[in-house]
Amino acid sequence: MRNIRLKLAYDGTNYHGFQRQIESVGPTVQGTLETVWAKLVEEEVTLAMAGRTDAGVHASGQIVNFMTSARIPEEKIPKAFNSLLPRDIRILEAKCVPHEFNARWSAKWKRYDYLIDNKPIPDIFKRLYTSHVPVPLNVAQMQEAACYLEGCHNFKTFAAAGGDSKRFERTIYRCQVKEEENRLVRVSCVGDGFLYHMVRIIVGTLMDVGKGRIFPQQIPEIIASQDRTQARMIAQAQGLTLVHVNYTDEGPFEVFNDLI
Repeated sequence: MRNIRLKLAYDGTNYHGFQRQIESVGPTVQGTLETVWAKLVEEEVTLAMAGRTDAGVHASGQIVNFMTSARIPEEKIPKAFNSLLPRDIRILEAKCVPHEFNARWSAKWKRYDYLIDNKPIPDIFKRLYTSHVPVPLNVAQMQEAACYLEGCHNFKTFAAAGGDSKRFERTIYRCQVKEEENRLVRVSCVGDGFLYHMVRIIVGTLMDVGKGRIFPQQIPEIIASQDRTQARMIAQAQGLTLVHVNYTDEGPFEVFNDLI
C-alpha cells in the first residue's frame, strides 16, 4: 500500500462543499475525486482532506491523501485524474508520502484568502470569487481590528454551530487586510487551524468594522465573550479560497512575501 498525497485546485461554485454527502444533497469535491479514482483503477478509496471547505468555497492549494494498492506511477497520477475530472477540479501534483502522513493532522498551518469587491457596481467577471459590498469600507479600521485577532485565543465567538471541534483555542499568525487595485479588498488569515465557518465569521466581523458598526477596540472583548451572538455576520462563501496548507517548519512569512 502507498500513501498518495495530492495537491489540487477547484472552483467550488458547483459543489456542495468538499466532504462527501449523500447523493441527494448534490455533488461534492471528495465524492467526485473518489468516483474518478474508482473508474481509473477499479479501487475504492477514502480521502483525508486538509480543509473541509463549505459549499461555494474555492481552493488553489487543497491537500488530500489516500492509501492505495494501485501501481500507477505518481508522476502520471495528475494527468490520469485530470483526463476524467470535470474542468473545475484539477490535480496539480501527486507524491508518495510516508504512511503516517495525514492531510489534516499533519498540517502545521493554513492560509485562507477572502476577496471583497467594494465597488458600487460589482464586477460581473469576479462575482463567483468575491463578495460584493457596495458600501465604502474603512480599510484602515479593518486593518486595526485584524491585528487584535492575531495570537492564540479561544475563538468560540467565531465558531458556527455544527462543527465537531471540542476545543476552541487556535493561533492566528497573521490576519491582514489589504486594499488592492480596482477597489478589491483582500483579507488573509493564516493560522494553525480554523473552526467551522471561522474565517467567514472573522471576515463578516471585519466588514462590520469597515462599515462603522463595530470599533476596532471592541474586538478583544468580542473574543473574550465567547458568545457567538457577538459576531453575527457570516461572509458569503464564494469570496473564500483555501490558498495553502503547510507541512514543513517554514513559517508563513518565509513562504509568502505578501504578508507584511
